[in-house]
Amino acid sequence: MNVSEDLDVLTPVQLKELVVVLLGKVAALERMVGEQRAEIARLNGLKGPPDIKPSGMDKATEPAKSDRHASRPRRGKVRPRVRIEDSVLQAAAPAGSRFKGYETYLVQDLVLSVRAIRYLRERWITPDGKTIVAPLPAGTKGHFGPDLRRFVLMQYHQGQTTLPRLTALLHSVGVSISKREIQRLLTEKQDGFLDEARDVLRAGLETSPWVSVDDTGARHKAKNGFCTQIGNDWFTWFGTRSAKSRLNFLDLLRAGHTDYVLNEAAFGYLRSRGLPGPLIARLAEAGETRLVDKAAWQAHLNQIGIVSPAKTGLAVIQDPVQIATEGAQWGSIHAHGFLHDAVVLSDDAGQFDIGQHALCWVHAERLVHKLDTFTDLHRTAQQRMRKLIWNFYADLKVYRTNPNKSRRLALRARFDRIFRRRTGFVTLDRLLARLWVNKAELLMVLERPEIPLHTNGSENDIRCHVTRRKVSAGTRSDTGRDCRDAFLGLAKTCAKHGIAFWDYLGSRLSVPGQRLIPPLPHLVRCRGQPA
Repeated sequence: MNVSEDLDVLTPVQLKELVVVLLGKVAALERMVGEQRAEIARLNGLKGPPDIKPSGMDKATEPAKSDRHASRPRRGKVRPRVRIEDSVLQAAAPAGSRFKGYETYLVQDLVLSVRAIRYLRERWITPDGKTIVAPLPAGTKGHFGPDLRRFVLMQYHQGQTTLPRLTALLHSVGVSISKREIQRLLTEKQDGFLDEARDVLRAGLETSPWVSVDDTGARHKAKNGFCTQIGNDWFTWFGTRSAKSRLNFLDLLRAGHTDYVLNEAAFGYLRSRGLPGPLIARLAEAGETRLVDKAAWQAHLNQIGIVSPAKTGLAVIQDPVQIATEGAQWGSIHAHGFLHDAVVLSDDAGQFDIGQHALCWVHAERLVHKLDTFTDLHRTAQQRMRKLIWNFYADLKVYRTNPNKSRRLALRARFDRIFRRRTGFVTLDRLLARLWVNKAELLMVLERPEIPLHTNGSENDIRCHVTRRKVSAGTRSDTGRDCRDAFLGLAKTCAKHGIAFWDYLGSRLSVPGQRLIPPLPHLVRCRGQPA
């Protein structure tokens, strides 16, 4: 309705419609002002307004627990993870008392001590004039021992401390070390950890039936970037880049490989993205093609005459070079055995929409939960729809535990009845229509009951990266960025396999007496193999 019309000639119904439209515009403006105020507060170092509380749909649809589990379980017996030492304490008993044994009392304590060992390394001169020097103990690299290196890595990455605080802590217990030396312990000679983190991702992509993904902001070299999380119930991996486009996500899914492959998977991707047939024919003329890196791929595109519209000056809907590059990356992913028949679960961010894609129900319901309402009719319609969605979500949970064909067909028909109805609340009706378009992705669980209904796992995983960002802002070097992502991912992966990160670091740094921890990629593959 045109607001400039004469208000005196409008009927009460038209006036009501006009008020609803104006209230919607006011709400949008208030939301924009709130976002701007929050950004100003953030830039000034002030605390922003609290976020809207989650709807609670996932917890509310959990099956009710029996009465015998209603009370809080009592804490189990304390079982120390170290050997228990016995120490006898004598009592001042008067003469004539009888000895009645001992009363045990367990105390756990922590001893922080610093050792400075000066190794006297024997030197020998062989008859042929060569010098032989006794080797250093296993795990000793540089002038700091493996236990100190383990403590530094543990405190910084899992303890989420800062470099100045870690330096002050080491100084207080007697370690003579500078902040620059601690920085070197955190970033230098960590190729083994970086390689294991990369292999964890490869193992997860090779064997997992599904992966959950999410991203968050990250600062690197004083510029805003994005950290992408990829993982599931048995592995976690982080990768920080300057953008969060689909090209970037596909590059991360290649797990360190740099080749571009034109195979059946690549051509299927190109057809699904609507690349013109003549361009697909040019790419297919040479058959299956593998280019070793980005430079070779760009040269191949120039050779067959596929160039960016920016160079030709033509106005096109989509960039053929970008679509072709995405297809070649998708072909590389499949050529290396990644994501074969695996589902990608996301929160509906556009860059994650690849392959078999599923959507998070919690994020879908949140759109209805956060919808602005202005009248009793609006609020009633919103609450009715939320109740229908909650009940449907609860039945999807039941279906996952016992899937069958008849229930699957009934749920599909019920989805249509819920999301194609008209409530009289125009904004809500548009939102329902938008969610109905995503029917195949929201109901992916009907075909693949093993995948979860939400991305809560990804949000829990990426929380440690958000904490790291709040503690120390950003990174300054590519090595520092990669080490931060690798160690956070390795710590999360260890936790999912019941391995203490302290023990993992001790095993990899060859700490004397530390039990051997098997390679994490091997554990991921064992968990991902079908039973």
